[in-house]
Amino acid sequence: MSKAAVQEAKVLWGSAAIGETAGQVWSFLSAKGKSTLASIEREIEAPSALTQFAIGWLAREGKIDLKQEGRAVQVWLTESAGA
Repeated sequence: MSKAAVQEAKVLWGSAAIGETAGQVWSFLSAKGKSTLASIEREIEAPSALTQFAIGWLAREGKIDLKQEGRAVQVWLTESAGA
């Protein structure tokens, strides 16, 4: 197996999958408003880790904010994201 094939085989989720999931998370938050991380993970049809990567992507872009409230993590769209 070539080096490129080995590297490709190791990719679990690329930026396209993370970006697509980020879009799903954004749409969910736009429709539902402030939600817990757990509820987002339940509602988005993607593995939990991929959903968390997507949330990280949105946070890095300044599209969402997160806050620990007790045992739950609350997630919501920022005002600049069109919430």
